[in-house]
Amino acid sequence: MIWVDQKIKVLAISGSLRQKSSNTALLKATIGLAPENMIFTMYNGLGELPHFNPDLDIDEGPASVNELREQLKEADGVLICTPEYGNGVPGALKNALDWIVSSGEFVNKPTAVISASPSPMGGNLAHASLVLTLQMINAEIVENGKVIIPHITLKLNQEGEITNLETRQELQALLQGLEQACSRQTV
Repeated sequence: MIWVDQKIKVLAISGSLRQKSSNTALLKATIGLAPENMIFTMYNGLGELPHFNPDLDIDEGPASVNELREQLKEADGVLICTPEYGNGVPGALKNALDWIVSSGEFVNKPTAVISASPSPMGGNLAHASLVLTLQMINAEIVENGKVIIPHITLKLNQEGEITNLETRQELQALLQGLEQACSRQTV
């Protein structure tokens, strides 16, 4: 059962650093479809993280890494939307996840994953790689929590609004799965 007044805090992460990223636009549009009890924080520090180095992964590590870890701790769930670069996860996103391996903020954290690409494959290789990494760090990939969107440039308009009904429905189901998983963990 989901309580109407229960606020669910979700950290939203775009795997792209590009200013006019279709994935960042899609992430924002997806947030706009969410129920009112889901409160989203956009993580904006992806480009500020240093390259992962186990020698720096200490108690008093880099401030930007500590900030990411803190935001993950405070979140009830995580929503990641990523493009595919060179048949894989963008380096900046993979780097962020590498910083979390030893600290455990993703353990049992309800997580939903979207990949989107202008290609007909929708970033499926990045998607598969990202899911594998998240499973390795024990994130809980929620039911209906994986969506691959091909031809994203045909499904978002210039204002960043989702124009494709099927895509909208898939994303609403993803959000519902994330909401339900987060609600079970906060009860």
